Amino acid sequence: QVQLVESGGGLVQPGGSLRLSCATSGIMFSIYIMGWYRQAPGKQRELVAIMFSGGLTNYADSVKGRFTISRDNAKNTVYLQMNSLKPEDTALYYCKAMLGGREYWGQGTQVTVSS
Repeated sequence: QVQLVESGGGLVQPGGSLRLSCATSGIMFSIYIMGWYRQAPGKQRELVAIMFSGGLTNYADSVKGRFTISRDNAKNTVYLQMNSLKPEDTALYYCKAMLGGREYWGQGTQVTVSS
């Protein structure tokens, strides 16, 4: 059974930092493309960052220079380090595992940026 479990969300002030984690099980993690997505109320889900198995990364323009995606293949976990957070980063953050036509989602973790 495939499981993706996000953690690390919470309430943070503007300018603060959070580190999200997504622990996976049931997949050969090291060969999967891993992505972080987010969905704000009333908006469509959007890609935040993606990391390929070889280490190549890509980011949404809105988070470039502030967010960093990384992975630990030994722990089957992908991370999203979020710095200089803004109120517009408030959303439910999801991780996604992708390989060929298969994709798996986590349940999401809420990030709220507010003073």
